[in-house]
Amino acid sequence: MATLAQPHAGVPDDKRFFLTSALAMTAVMIAGFGLSIVMGRSSFGAPPLVHAHAFIFFGWVFLYLIQNFLIASDRVALHRALGWIGAFWVVPMLILGTLVTLARVQAGTVIFFFTPLQFLVFDPGTLIAFAMLTYAAIALRRHSDWHRRLHFCAMALLTGPGLGRLLPMPLLQPYAFEVTFAAQLVFPIAGMIADGRRTGAIHPAWYWGTGALLLTFVAIELVTFSPLGLGLYQWATAGHLGASVPPLAFPAPPAP
Repeated sequence: MATLAQPHAGVPDDKRFFLTSALAMTAVMIAGFGLSIVMGRSSFGAPPLVHAHAFIFFGWVFLYLIQNFLIASDRVALHRALGWIGAFWVVPMLILGTLVTLARVQAGTVIFFFTPLQFLVFDPGTLIAFAMLTYAAIALRRHSDWHRRLHFCAMALLTGPGLGRLLPMPLLQPYAFEVTFAAQLVFPIAGMIADGRRTGAIHPAWYWGTGALLLTFVAIELVTFSPLGLGLYQWATAGHLGASVPPLAFPAPPAP
């Protein structure tokens, strides 16, 4: 994660931007989930699966932050070693994220500002896009300029749950997912602006990374409102309480 090499001669250093951004993303995640706990919307009494999911996902958030600290302090060897841990860490993220999504949809307990089918599609869909961007970044690890920007875009995808807990989601219904996605785009847009100010040009990795985010959004919307999405929902909820919940209807909000 972040860069594996020094910037080319004559190119202004961008380590500070990536470190500052990593701190900002981490702060969004901590603030979002911390606010939910303080307000009683989340509880440490959640099932073990949810705790495992939280541990793995926040493990990645802090790993990403640590990797940027290591690069900012020129500790490249340790950065490379930890990078391989990250490569394997993505796998349990995909598995646990999907299992938690399935558990909520099957139990019919999807949060009320998302439709159950939308939640079923966008959560795993986002994780798949995150994994693809992450492995693309790893494949391009010898090209540090591409490597760090693709990792950055992948991390931006993971900020959705944190942003969603900070935004007034009930007031954003029926476009809570769409607004949250738009908020995530602030991060790569900030990267483009930073490149423009620092070098006078926008690195092409930003276009590829942001394009992947936009393509993910379009794919999620298309699947959600298609026969494929409906079939997926019926398959996922067969034999569970969620089968009796309308897939594209917003659940009732909780009682005061």
